[in-house]
Amino acid sequence: MENIFNNLTSVWTRLKTDNKPVVLYGMGDGADKVLKAFEHFGIKASAVMASDDFVRGQSFHGFKVKKLSEVEAEYGDFNIALCFASQLTDVMNTIKSVANKHTTLVPSVPVFGDNLFDDKFIAENRDDIKTAYSLLSDELSKKVYENVLKFYYTGELSLLDEITTDKDEAFNNILRLGNNEVYVDLGAYNGDTIDEFLYYCGGSYRKIIAFEPNSKNFAKLQAHCENLKNIDLWQLGAYKCNTVLTFNNKAGRNSAIAETGTETRVASVDSILCGMAAGYVKADVEGADFETLLGMKNTLQNFKPKLNFAAYHRFEDIFRLPILINRINPEYKIFLRHHPYIPAWDTNLYCI
Repeated sequence: MENIFNNLTSVWTRLKTDNKPVVLYGMGDGADKVLKAFEHFGIKASAVMASDDFVRGQSFHGFKVKKLSEVEAEYGDFNIALCFASQLTDVMNTIKSVANKHTTLVPSVPVFGDNLFDDKFIAENRDDIKTAYSLLSDELSKKVYENVLKFYYTGELSLLDEITTDKDEAFNNILRLGNNEVYVDLGAYNGDTIDEFLYYCGGSYRKIIAFEPNSKNFAKLQAHCENLKNIDLWQLGAYKCNTVLTFNNKAGRNSAIAETGTETRVASVDSILCGMAAGYVKADVEGADFETLLGMKNTLQNFKPKLNFAAYHRFEDIFRLPILINRINPEYKIFLRHHPYIPAWDTNLYCI
């Protein structure tokens, strides 16, 4: 783990000094963040492209959005900065086919927060980065950890190919859910992760408790689960305490704490469980993962449930979450896995 960033060039330095035009691949929130980072690092974008099916004469930040063939005709050789995320096989294959033709890098911008994964960030967090590595329980976890950190720094897609495993590996080899679990689903969305739980526990369980803060998602969750027994659904966000916070109320999975939006109730897991023993907790809480762990200290200390926590919403999550889990209950064995996704989303902590 010592000096894993030695002899590596950051994605920002490479895009700035490579003397090739830089073409943004993708539009939307990710590209907005990349352009903001480009301004910070003094990187100039030359064009914006999208997959052929998405090019309809639109513009983005003053650039006419072009097809790859149009960019090739104009520039010949260039670097591509990937600005969107996907776990769809056909989309990831398209990205890889583009990368086979032109250098394609992924600028590291966080899902939540303002930190950029650069030399300053590494220097400020070097001790915690080393500490978290020492807490990981198997060699694959350590390889995933190293490669994800290197990916954040360099933007090299090949680093993800080396560490990607499917969820069967994590559920069958690490979590090994039984048929009498009390399952707590934090960020249950429309019920898809409840379906995942039912699949891996063989459809037999003791109880399900699910949190979902977004009202539209919650209605879908209720409809999806109407035939399930022994299930409690809460229209709440998970947090370190019981209060009311502002959520952006975005559609899909992206509802998260924000400066403006809709007032939303949040609660700690400990307060909802009221001393009930949880057996398995899954959390995908859009940037509030650290606070969620703080709100379930008693549960972790007294019952040590199996954990499945997203570790990619903020760059610091990959090291601060393992450290916090270990501090709350040092008996946990901590594993890290990356599942099929570009960029390094769906990188999760599995703890037993």
